[in-house]
Amino acid sequence: MSTYVMFGKYSLAGAKGISSKRTDQSMALLKKYNAELKAGYALLGSVDLLLIVESPDTGKAMQLSAALGKLLGVSFSTAPAVSIEEFDKLMS
Repeated sequence: MSTYVMFGKYSLAGAKGISSKRTDQSMALLKKYNAELKAGYALLGSVDLLLIVESPDTGKAMQLSAALGKLLGVSFSTAPAVSIEEFDKLMS
């Protein structure tokens, strides 16, 4: 499993539909794409949501990002992430 950081910005329509039901639907999408939510935060400022997700591969992460965007009315910017320890090994 690889780690991905997802930065999300709500559309006006997406913000109007915020609910615990939609959160549950989001969790079902994660399961559908064999991903796991490691942490999720609502933020103030230029980014509304920050999700840290483990996904089997980049393809599944891209599919999940698009599916969550459609469901939530959120534009996601999704980036792969590695731990500092793994980064140090890669750069050695």
